[in-house]
Amino acid sequence: MEPPYAPLSESCAKALGDKVYDKRKVASQEIEKMVIEFNNKNNAGQIRKLIEVLANDYATSRDANRRKGALIGLAATGLGLGKDSDKYVNELVTPIMNLLSDPDLRVRYFACESLYNVVKVARSAIIPFFPEMFAALSRLVTDSDQMVKDGSELLDRLLKDIVTESYETFNLEAFIPLLRERMYVKNAFTRQYVISWISILNAVPDINMVNYLTEILDGLFVMLEDNTPEIQRMCENTISQFLKSIRNDSSSVRMEDTINTLITHAQSLNELIKSIAISWIREFVQIFGPNVLPYASGIFTAILPCLEYNVESKRSIKECAVSVNNSMMQLVSSKELKTQNVAKIDLRSIMEVLSQYLTHNSMHTKIAVLKWIHHLFTNFPNEMSAHASNLNNNLLLTLADNSDEVVLQSLCVLAEIINSQDTKDLDDFNKTHYRKFLLSLLTLFSEEKLILENRASLIIRQLCVLLNAEYIYRTFAEIIGEETLNLKFTSTVVRLLNIILLTSTELFELRTSLRDISNEKSADLFQCLYKSWVHCPVSTLSLCLLAQSYQHVSELVILFSDVEITLELLGELDKLVQLIESPIFAALRLTLVSKSNNCADAQYLAHALFGILMLLPQTVAFDTLRNRLQCVPNYWGQNPIDDRSSLEYKSGIDFVALRAHFIKRQKAHREQRIIQRKRSVILPDSN
Repeated sequence: MEPPYAPLSESCAKALGDKVYDKRKVASQEIEKMVIEFNNKNNAGQIRKLIEVLANDYATSRDANRRKGALIGLAATGLGLGKDSDKYVNELVTPIMNLLSDPDLRVRYFACESLYNVVKVARSAIIPFFPEMFAALSRLVTDSDQMVKDGSELLDRLLKDIVTESYETFNLEAFIPLLRERMYVKNAFTRQYVISWISILNAVPDINMVNYLTEILDGLFVMLEDNTPEIQRMCENTISQFLKSIRNDSSSVRMEDTINTLITHAQSLNELIKSIAISWIREFVQIFGPNVLPYASGIFTAILPCLEYNVESKRSIKECAVSVNNSMMQLVSSKELKTQNVAKIDLRSIMEVLSQYLTHNSMHTKIAVLKWIHHLFTNFPNEMSAHASNLNNNLLLTLADNSDEVVLQSLCVLAEIINSQDTKDLDDFNKTHYRKFLLSLLTLFSEEKLILENRASLIIRQLCVLLNAEYIYRTFAEIIGEETLNLKFTSTVVRLLNIILLTSTELFELRTSLRDISNEKSADLFQCLYKSWVHCPVSTLSLCLLAQSYQHVSELVILFSDVEITLELLGELDKLVQLIESPIFAALRLTLVSKSNNCADAQYLAHALFGILMLLPQTVAFDTLRNRLQCVPNYWGQNPIDDRSSLEYKSGIDFVALRAHFIKRQKAHREQRIIQRKRSVILPDSN
C-alpha cells in the first residue's frame, strides 16, 4: 500500500512537520534529491503529486510547523527542478504566496525565504505573478517583525533584478495602477518601498517611465509631505530624475494632465512641495512655450500669492514664481505667435483669477496682477474690451491702497482701458468713456474722504500724464459744473484741481495753452474751466490770473465784498500770494512793468493785486504782496486805460456772462451754508 503522503516516505513526511528546524531541513534535502531524480526521468506526474501534497496537506495545515515544512519543501522542489521550475511555477508560487500573510511571524519569514529560493531559479518565469508579489511585499515591509522585514527586502532586491533584466516581458501598464494605489498608503515603509520601485524602473534605459508620469506624479508629491527625511530625499531625487528625462525628451510627457497636477501642488501649504511644483512649472513654461497658455489661469493661481514672500526661507519660491511670471508675459507678447496665442488664452478664466487677486494683501501680488491686466489690454485690446466694465470698480478700489506703486500701476491700467476705447479724434471733446470714468472717480472721492485727502492729487496728476490732460480737466469741469447739491465737496475738488493746474509739472502744456486766450481753442477751454472754478472764489482768481484776464480779476475782487471771508478763504489767498511769487507766475510779475498793449494789462493787473492786498489781513502774505506792488512804476495810473488794448478784450470771451455766472454760483453757496447752519442748531426730536 502506498504511503499516505506519497511520494514522500513516512519518515520524510514526519520530519517535514517536526518542530525542530534541523529535522525539517534534512527532510527538504531528501525532497530536493527526489525531485532531481524525478526530473531526470521526466516524471512530471510524480513531481506534481509531490507539490500537491506539500500545497494541500502541509501548506494549509493548522499546525504552524507543518506549514513551515511545506515552505521548505516547496523551496527544495524549486531548487531540485532548477531551470525546469518554470514548468511548475504556478503550483510552486501560489501556496507560498498564501503563507506570506500567515498569522505566525516565523511562517511569514520562512515564506519570504522559500519564495526567494523559488524566484531565484525560476527568474523571468515569475513575471506573471509579479503584481501579487508586489502587493504582498508592500504589506511585508510594514511587518512588526524585523526578520520578516529583512526577508522581504532580500526578496524585493531579487525581484528588482529580475524585472530590470526581463523588462521586455514585464507588463508595466498593468503594474502602474497597483503602484499608484500603494503611493497613497500613509506608512513610511510602504512609501519607501514604492519610491524604490519607481526609481529602479526609471533607471532602466529601455523603460520610459515618463509615459506614466501623470499616473504617479501626484502620488510622489503627496509622499513629499512625509516627515521621514529619507523618504523626502528619495522623492526629491525621483522627481528630479523625471524632470531631467523631460528636459532631454519632452515628447513622451502628457503636458496637459501633468501641468494640472503641478498647479494643484504649487498651492500646497508645504514649502517643499510648493517649491518643487513651481520649479516644474517654470521648466514646463520654458519647454512647452505657448502650449501652456491655455493653463494660464491655473498658473496665475499658483504663482501670484508667492510674490509676497519676503522671508529668507521662501526666497527661492518667490524667485521661481517671478521667473514664471516673466516668462508667461513674454509668451503672451510674442508678436510672431500673437494670432495663435489669442486662440489659446482663456481670457475669461484669466480675468476671474486676476480680479480675485486684486484684493490680495500683498503689494507685490497686486502690482503683478495690475501689470498683467495692463499687458493683456496692450496686446489684445479688442478681446479685452468685454472685460473693461467689470474691472473698473475693482480698479477704483485699489486707488485707496497704502502703496503708491499699486495706485500708480492701477492708474496705468485704467488709462490703458480708456485709451483702448479712444476714437483717436483729437478734436472730439465729447469723450463718453472719459466722463464715465471721471464721474466714478469723483464719486469715490466723495465717499472716501481719506482718498480725497491723501491720494487725489497723485491720482489726478498721474492721469494727466497717462491720458490727455485737457480732456481730463474739461471733463472734470463739465461734471462739476452740473453739481448743485454737494457744493462743499465741489469747491474742495475745484481747489484741488486748481492747485494741481498751477503747480504740477505734468500740466505745463495746459498752463501754456491757457495763457493764450486769444486762441479760440484756449478761450473755449478757459470758459469751460471757469464755469466750474466759480465754486471756489480764490481758485477763480488764480485761473483768471493764469489766463491773463486781469481786467476781470480786478472786477471779481470787488465782488468779494459779498463773499463770506472765512479763515479758509484767507488761507487760500495766502497761498495765492505765494504762487504769485513762484516761478509759475514770473510772466505775471513781468507784466507789471510791461508797456505792451498800451500798458492796459499792466494797469488792470496792478488794480487786481491791490484789490487782493486789501482783502488780506496784515500778515506775511500782506507784506510780501505790498513789497511787490511797491516796485510797480508810478506812471501806470497817469494815462486812461484803453480796454480794447488788453488781452482779455482780444479773446472775444463774454466776461459779462462769466461774471454773472460767478455771482449766481456764489449766491447758491451762500444759501446752502445758511441752510446747513440752521440744520446744525436744530436739536433732534426728544421723542
